[in-house]
Amino acid sequence: MIPLKHRNLLAMAFVMLTLSFQAGHARTTGQAGAIWGADYFPNIPLITHEGKEVRFFDDLIKDKVVVINFMFTRCPDVCPLETARLREVQKILGDRVGKDVFMYSISIDPEYDKPHVLKAYTERYQVGPGWLFLTGRQSDIITLRKKLGMYNPEERGGNLRAHSLSLLIGNQSTGRWMRSSPFENPYVMATQVGSWLHNWKLPPREGQDYASAPEVRTLSPGESLFRTRCSACHTIGGGDLLGPNKEKLGPDLYAITQKRELSWLIRFMKEPDKMFEEKDPLSMALLEAYDDVPMPNLSLSDRDIEQLIAYIEEESRRLGAPENPQGGPDSRGADDSTKKSQ
Repeated sequence: MIPLKHRNLLAMAFVMLTLSFQAGHARTTGQAGAIWGADYFPNIPLITHEGKEVRFFDDLIKDKVVVINFMFTRCPDVCPLETARLREVQKILGDRVGKDVFMYSISIDPEYDKPHVLKAYTERYQVGPGWLFLTGRQSDIITLRKKLGMYNPEERGGNLRAHSLSLLIGNQSTGRWMRSSPFENPYVMATQVGSWLHNWKLPPREGQDYASAPEVRTLSPGESLFRTRCSACHTIGGGDLLGPNKEKLGPDLYAITQKRELSWLIRFMKEPDKMFEEKDPLSMALLEAYDDVPMPNLSLSDRDIEQLIAYIEEESRRLGAPENPQGGPDSRGADDSTKKSQ
């Protein structure tokens, strides 16, 4: 039996090989970009967060390298994390976004997500130029998602939280498309859309080659979880993570188990949305201290939380944290940033 993670990698490789073969065949027959062209993509009308009407094919993806995801602003869990991760990708790509790479986030809750709501969302997450948030008719958006293979039938009846978590990245002119996880390393995703999908025509960064690459080490489950779920908003020992406009994204988690009562910390990692609903004092202080951007519910299991805490403690000790027990004397107090907000 092949392990599940290996099967997933093989499946992705097969999809990429198939798409590349089909695109290659189209080029040899003079039909480059015609496999998935105007006859395939629904040219539905959409409205940007700036209030401009556009067409999906004609204005958004034709002859472009694009990143597309579906989200909704009232999402309490993964959408904020996905937005934060894509913001990292945008920051890495810099001013290329809007010039040779284009980013689109399309709402699956258009009845609520009107242009002014999306505009406020972009301001809240400090979204830069070249990344559009879009809304439109619900029926049109469902048609588009089905055509892109990104519609989950479990959403019927209004269960928006069941929506597909995948991103779609591609180059319409070459016909190369692939799905990507919202938890993908931002540098990997930036390389995919910035180099792979441009057929490697862009020069590599100076001084970077495989010969000088460091040896890859095996990550613990906790470190892997931290890198994919937490690093968009948190550091361990690197200080509060700041956004492009110096806004605070999330607190430094260095020695966090010595600053917080362990039972509180575990519950906050497991169900922060419920703690915000209950107006938990420390949760509300953190919300105020970090620009009212809530900690999303990441659907972490008890085992996930155990592994994350173990990694945070291990990394904190490596950086010099004392060997204090979890939930030490200062566990019920707040750190400096939250004390100022209480």
